[in-house]
Formats: sequence, structure tokens, C-alpha cells
Amino acid sequence: MEPAPEIICVECGGRAGLITPIPAEEELEPGDVLVYRCADCLDRWDVVFEPDDIEEAL
Repeated sequence: MEPAPEIICVECGGRAGLITPIPAEEELEPGDVLVYRCADCLDRWDVVFEPDDIEEAL
């Protein structure tokens, strides 16, 4: 499963892009941390990849 390349910033509503490098040969595991940075307010968001993320994609 691929992580979302962008999320909505909770702080300002702007676009936060994924800055965590994910090697093509690796898969995300529950508990992995994805780091996003907002283009507008520059806040950093650490998002924990959860098992529910996998189930929603199926």
C-alpha cells in the first residue's frame, strides 16, 4: 500500500506533503511513522501508519 502523497494540515487547512522516503522495495508496516510538512504554515506532522489504513484500502 502506498501512503497518501498529501494530507490536509490540521493547523491551517493547507497541503502537507509526504517527506518520508519510502524505498520502492519496502512495504509499510503498522507502527511505521510517516512525516508530512505543510507547504503553507511549515508545521510537521508525524502520522503513525495503523492497521486500519490497510483495511480501508482493501
